[in-house]
Amino acid sequence: MSESAGAHNRQVFDISLTVPNQEASNSKLFDDDGRLKRTGSLWTASAHIITAVIGSGVLSLAWATAQLGWIAGPAVMFLFSIVTYYTSTLLAACYRSGDTDTGKRNYTYMDAVRANLGGFQVKLCGAIQYLNLFGVAIGYTIASSISMMAIERSNCFHSKGDDSPCRVSSNPYMIAFGVVEIIFSQIPDFDQIWWLSIVAAVMSFTYSTIGLGLGIAKVAENGKIMGSLTGISIGKVTETQKIWRSFQALGAIAFAYSYSLILIEIQDTIKSPPSEYKTMKKATLLSVAVTTIFYMFCGCFGYAAFGDSSPGNLLTGFGFYNPYWLLDIANVAIVIHLIGAYQVFCQPLFAFIEKTALEWFPDSKFITKEIPIPVPGFRAFKLNLFRLVWRTIFVIITTIISMLMPFFNDVVGILGAFGFWPLTVYFPVEMYIKQKRIPKWSTTWVSLQILSVACLVISIAAAAGSFAGVVSDLKVYKPFKTSY
Repeated sequence: MSESAGAHNRQVFDISLTVPNQEASNSKLFDDDGRLKRTGSLWTASAHIITAVIGSGVLSLAWATAQLGWIAGPAVMFLFSIVTYYTSTLLAACYRSGDTDTGKRNYTYMDAVRANLGGFQVKLCGAIQYLNLFGVAIGYTIASSISMMAIERSNCFHSKGDDSPCRVSSNPYMIAFGVVEIIFSQIPDFDQIWWLSIVAAVMSFTYSTIGLGLGIAKVAENGKIMGSLTGISIGKVTETQKIWRSFQALGAIAFAYSYSLILIEIQDTIKSPPSEYKTMKKATLLSVAVTTIFYMFCGCFGYAAFGDSSPGNLLTGFGFYNPYWLLDIANVAIVIHLIGAYQVFCQPLFAFIEKTALEWFPDSKFITKEIPIPVPGFRAFKLNLFRLVWRTIFVIITTIISMLMPFFNDVVGILGAFGFWPLTVYFPVEMYIKQKRIPKWSTTWVSLQILSVACLVISIAAAAGSFAGVVSDLKVYKPFKTSY
């Protein structure tokens, strides 16, 4: 190829973001809509989903099972997994408007709602989605600090004996987590964090497996399976408490499964053909199945080990003291996983704010200018001032809120309840009905509506239970003073 042709091709590559497909050779680099070619596969999509789903939610499942008992606990987990899988396939079908293979692509959840439902619902969806992502960021900051405190405490118990008080403050750990997230938040875009997702997915398996192993060992040591068919007995808790706690357990399990928040964004990283819908359906089935088996194990063995006294967080509630080094490994894995999961959840929010800012101030140099910074051995890193400033402020705000209200078991329940119905059930169902033109009062329509209403009832119950929990936490609460 001649020198000038090479230069010409480079030039086409530079301007082709504005003029897609100027040359056939370019179609290797670009997708059907002129954006850069996507590279995701069944495996990267599954890694993203598993990173998003198997969050710290898994550790509260033993507690949730303890509230519901041996019959309802596993049944509810199984039920939520089926609902999550089914509604996720409905949502994945709405990734392209019209035809699932060739329709126009929707890059975000809001775009899909805009294309199918439009109007006020778009604003509502955006508000709920981004508020929820914001909440998740706070939740993960708190969860990671709890794990870091658990490492310090477990080493302290090891050196000073199990009865020593070992007081630890969470603030320095939250600040440390915030600093790390400020650095990782500078990764420009969702497509470029696949490696972080895979590391995080491996970590989540690590700590869940350790939790599972310790549970099994504890059952063997007890020589019997703890727990009862109906859950925690009245007497240990009052009747009203039992009702509230059962509702709260529903919220905890719903939160443990929720990832539809970022499903479309994950689907947008998958290459096609085959159609993204087919790949996403497989990835959803694979990851929800893996997650459910895992959840059943962790929830059930945790409950079998501790019965009524199952801690709210298996690895930090000090159900286990020894082997202390194994607990430390598990908690380090949790922290690494949460660092990755924070990014998986926050990237869509970052992208949304940056896109909006660009629409409002298209000529601002502050927003558009990218400064190349040479990185030895890698491509130059493009530093954008607006991205640097806004993402840093975002992380600082989430860190401060985390330090203010650290009782996250309940807030997690509220988040689970608040996001579960609208994002996992209502919007996917409504969009699917619209896209597939399902006639009103037909069997399919009625069944979908029944599903939706049932999930709404569960959501309201879970939210009520969690609010009751927050109210009781506030009675003994001092801001910025969390220590264990």
